[in-house]
Amino acid sequence: MGSGPTARLECKVCWYVYDPAAGDPVWQIEPGTAFEDLPPHWTCPNCATEKSGFLLLDDD
Repeated sequence: MGSGPTARLECKVCWYVYDPAAGDPVWQIEPGTAFEDLPPHWTCPNCATEKSGFLLLDDD
């Protein structure tokens, strides 16, 4: 996705934000895991949207 290791992404369906600094405790993803390094079967922990349903957040 070219988002970089610290990029935050937001679910288009429920607005859940995946923050690599926090990881994902629901899926037991360690903090520091970039979005692009999440397993292919990972889905939004709130609504089960696939990775393709996430948009890069502009933190500027």
